[in-house]
Amino acid sequence: MSSSRPPRPAALRRFGQNHLVDTNTLLAIVAMAAVQPDDVVLEVGPAEGSLTERLVAQAAAVHAIEIDTRFAPALDSLTKAHANLRVRFGDALKMPLGELAPPPTALVANLAYSIAIPLIMKSIAALPTVRRWAVMVQRELGERLFAVPSTKPYSAVSVLVQLACERDAVRAVPRTVFSPQPRVDSLFVTFVRRDAGAGVPAPAEYATIDKLVRCAFAQRRKLLVNSLTGAAHAGRALARDDVRHALVALGLRPTTRPEELSPRTFVDLARELAWI
Repeated sequence: MSSSRPPRPAALRRFGQNHLVDTNTLLAIVAMAAVQPDDVVLEVGPAEGSLTERLVAQAAAVHAIEIDTRFAPALDSLTKAHANLRVRFGDALKMPLGELAPPPTALVANLAYSIAIPLIMKSIAALPTVRRWAVMVQRELGERLFAVPSTKPYSAVSVLVQLACERDAVRAVPRTVFSPQPRVDSLFVTFVRRDAGAGVPAPAEYATIDKLVRCAFAQRRKLLVNSLTGAAHAGRALARDDVRHALVALGLRPTTRPEELSPRTFVDLARELAWI
């Protein structure tokens, strides 16, 4: 491991920077990430490379994407020391991640609040080669990922993540191990992609279900017959009776709300509505 780096630049609020500075926590999450020698890791937000340095020692290759060019000297130094490290500067949400070569098999990152959910969702849909996620997120977001129906954290994100993935492990991380300290605690969550079949939607079906789920949750606590009326797919808008009949056919009340449906029931609803 490198013993010295340039001084860390001051954290910028616009990038949501909270750097992990506790070595014991860092080592614990590296162990939980369970990176294998044949893995190609995607890391977003490496900063000066504390986590990156450990990932390149375990993986076949690491793609590190950093939006803050002030970390260029530290990351350039790491790149010179590790031939399997590829660093790119820019906004990961705007990059064509599917063009990364070799393609990533795992995403391991300490994610800023503003990009955590969009990046996780993008990686699920656009990076089919990724089989494992190991991500640090603020507690509120982490609780959403695998929330159960009819609970406060349950949301469209819960449905869409759980249709594609299953949770492996969770570690609570206190705010005191970051600099600067965030106002809330965090969770380090690991999860894996579900195998094809056994009710897992195909990629084309997943995109359509994504649209249906987002329409359903567009206004939380609204009845499904209200939130889905007018939603259009394949050139046809749903009528109120379409939604009501589909719910009844599934044995559900016409007054059912989106947060009452399990992820699997959303798939059944999409089929009943002839969306997939």
